[in-house]
Amino acid sequence: MAACPWVLLLFIAAGVVLQARAQPDSKGFISIDCGLPGKTGYEDDNTKISYVPDAGFIDAGTNHNISAEYVTPSMGKHWYDVRSFDGTRNCYTLRSLVPGVKYIIRAMFKYGNYDGLDRPPVFDLYIGVNYWHTVNISGPGAAILQEAMVVVPDDFVQVCLVNTGTGTPFISSLDLRPLHRTHYPQVTAVQGLALTTRLNFGPTDDTLIVRYPDDPHDRIWYPMVDTTRWTEISTTQKVQSRDNDFFEAPSAVLQTAIRPQNASHNLEFTWSSEPTPMDPSPGYIVILHFAELQILPGNAVRQLNVVLNDKPWYTTGFTTEYLYDAVAYNTQPFQYSIRYNLYVEASANATLPPFINAMEVFSVFPTTNIGSDSQDVSAITAIRAKYHVRNNWMGDPCVPNAMAWDRLACSYAIGRRPRITSVNLSSSGLNGDISSSFANLKAVQYLDLSNNNLMGSIPDALSQLPLLTVLDLSGNQLSGSIPSGLLKRIQDGSLNVKYGNNQNLCTNGDACELHAKKNSKLALYIAVPAVLLVVIVLVTILIIRLLKRKNQGSMDNTITPQNETSTSHTTADDAGDDSSLRRLESRRFTYKELKIITNNFQRVLGQGGFGYVYSGILEDGTQVAVKKRSHSSKQGVKEFLAEAQILTRIHHMNLVSMIGYCMDGEYMALVYEYMSEGTLQEHIEGIAVGPCVGLEYLHKGCNPPLIHRDVKATNILLNAKLEARIADFGLSKAFNTNDPHVSTNTLVGTPGYVDPEYQATMKPTTKSDVYSFGVVLLELVTGKPAILREPEPINIIRWARQRLGQGNIEAVVDGRMRGDYDVNSVWKVADIALKCTAHSSIQRPTMTDVVVQLHECIELENGRAVGDCANMGFYTGSSNNDPNMSYDAYTTDQSSIISTNSIAFDTEHNLRREPTMPTGPAAR
Repeated sequence: MAACPWVLLLFIAAGVVLQARAQPDSKGFISIDCGLPGKTGYEDDNTKISYVPDAGFIDAGTNHNISAEYVTPSMGKHWYDVRSFDGTRNCYTLRSLVPGVKYIIRAMFKYGNYDGLDRPPVFDLYIGVNYWHTVNISGPGAAILQEAMVVVPDDFVQVCLVNTGTGTPFISSLDLRPLHRTHYPQVTAVQGLALTTRLNFGPTDDTLIVRYPDDPHDRIWYPMVDTTRWTEISTTQKVQSRDNDFFEAPSAVLQTAIRPQNASHNLEFTWSSEPTPMDPSPGYIVILHFAELQILPGNAVRQLNVVLNDKPWYTTGFTTEYLYDAVAYNTQPFQYSIRYNLYVEASANATLPPFINAMEVFSVFPTTNIGSDSQDVSAITAIRAKYHVRNNWMGDPCVPNAMAWDRLACSYAIGRRPRITSVNLSSSGLNGDISSSFANLKAVQYLDLSNNNLMGSIPDALSQLPLLTVLDLSGNQLSGSIPSGLLKRIQDGSLNVKYGNNQNLCTNGDACELHAKKNSKLALYIAVPAVLLVVIVLVTILIIRLLKRKNQGSMDNTITPQNETSTSHTTADDAGDDSSLRRLESRRFTYKELKIITNNFQRVLGQGGFGYVYSGILEDGTQVAVKKRSHSSKQGVKEFLAEAQILTRIHHMNLVSMIGYCMDGEYMALVYEYMSEGTLQEHIEGIAVGPCVGLEYLHKGCNPPLIHRDVKATNILLNAKLEARIADFGLSKAFNTNDPHVSTNTLVGTPGYVDPEYQATMKPTTKSDVYSFGVVLLELVTGKPAILREPEPINIIRWARQRLGQGNIEAVVDGRMRGDYDVNSVWKVADIALKCTAHSSIQRPTMTDVVVQLHECIELENGRAVGDCANMGFYTGSSNNDPNMSYDAYTTDQSSIISTNSIAFDTEHNLRREPTMPTGPAAR
């Protein structure tokens, strides 16, 4: 696929490969052919909507073909196969949605005797943790469609099939379509609508089904024709919806209508209530569409009344405007015991018979059950994927209580989302390192990972779990030493840590320190995940084809500190004394040695606010980079000491490593590992290599944690293997985790990257680094600098928001890609970037949030080929709620949809309705 180069290059940035296909397309649609084998989708012949296999949305179940006797040449491809499921609950996860937005979810089922048992099953459907409908297949040839409209509270939604003991659940296809926020006001956070029927009255062709592209929301309008009772009315002129129309029926539907053949008769429709054990007395919402299609004589009057179960609904008489839709609807559900009889009749003043163009009927269902805390769900889902935990780990981990995951315990406080309080994965065959996602289970009190095959070091981040009281790591193959944070909690009695039977784990404090120093560099080089190595190899090949190196580095335009008061910093108390450097582990060079190493500072690699960076070679042939302080630099001894101490104290695969330093009289320099591929800025036109994991380490893994304060493309370096390192820590500040603000009296950073909230308050936070990282992401997507100069100066954030607000991704992505990218992937990256650059810091994600999203994808992608372009994709949504930002507009300007709940139909001509509907209004 053409998208391969872009996708692979893009997600090296996080050291992860994002799961694809499980995202909306450019219209906001998700269209899944459940049970479709392989990794290649197809385009529907009629709608031209692209369908994808379901492997990217679920990792359970078995694919089957329906029996050949139930296949017809004209039926849609998505009916050919099904996916069936063992276990109590199995869930499809639809990701990259916009929290708080209304969506239509449509599921289709055709049994087709796929299992040869000739026993159609009965099972339940849930949307998230809320019951939706019971699927009851009437026969092997029957095809059932269920649709619902709901408000999605998170950036994902799960559709779950629940085994009720009456047959194996299965599914043929699953669709999701976004709605505008104003559509169907009856859909709220606590109430969804399940479609009973949606009818288009009066088309001359009784097989004509109206849907996308005639209906941009891909609602399915079934034809209703009865020439024995009705006379059809039609027009070829466009019929329009009004500006405040909540329903926006398409013109193709409104262009036809019916009236009774006998002008003195009424139009009558009936349907029966469908009680369920979950809702013994369902309520109904009715929406009637009227559009006058005839120019009436001057003395003619068309005036309508509507009556439901002999009770007046509209009895004052209303008229409709020529070629404009008028809608009659109820906001509160009608509730009658068994049968509904609806009449459209002429008023007493009318001289013309009644008419109607279209009709929608929905039952309401509650969506008041709330799912588990979203951060807990993301974390435990990533853990499940990383370790391939099966059991009953599907759907929400805590809700419903009867379906809660085995080996978990949850808290259920009234009015709050359930939280995971206990995880017991003892003797579960876990392999690899301890997932960083465990540290995101903030409410966990008991964590048992004993008697597995876990290797590597113990993450110090586990000590930050505020409620954790028992941590059992015994019986594994862990190595290194017990982190200081855990030791502190062991000593103060707040945490009981069990770590016996780990032969390579060092528990002697002094010995551990010596052991750690000896092996720190070795650990740095062997800790790269295998998946990342594979991706690097592929990207290196692609870089040769796609990129041309720039011959000179970018000049650095930096806002420098002047007389800044240091608070809570890691530098020495006396900036003029090098006593702190004497305690550093790194090698100290003389200025004479630096001249030899650099061949008298012959080759310049780049320049920053501190001074020039030169290429050098050590005695053993190791290539290094030497950053020498210029006498004209505004950054002085304090910044030099800060960077030297920081780089000596912290080690991470995404941070540049310091080899040594020079403080020889007036000469100061830092000696780094050599990053042969230069800065990210030099590759901004075609590769996205980002340091989000490194930034998260600064914010969460360091003790004390650090704010970088100068994240930008020129401070991200690439080595020969295109591994990213964050560089230039001269402006970094330490902070207290209880108060993440750092008070300063001088603004530092680089124009275009500086957090506006920091500019206003002079208090940088970790969210300031998040903001700068978002700017870097936008540079990677667009190939443009942080500040665009032509035709007039404009910040890249504003520039991107203007175009994305119009739904124009093509105008944002780097034109040099020549369309060689997956549009969904670009939408997703742009969305993350704009979330990071929200004006208010409280609206921005943390770096941990960003990393969790990316790591969740790679762990779900475990076992999948890195280069599988069909597995990559993103979406077109934003959860930004800032009313001053136009970016969110595109989420409501894209395609939207609506639902049908329990209509039976055959599959001739895609979705052809059966002549008789077992449910839905019957006409009289």
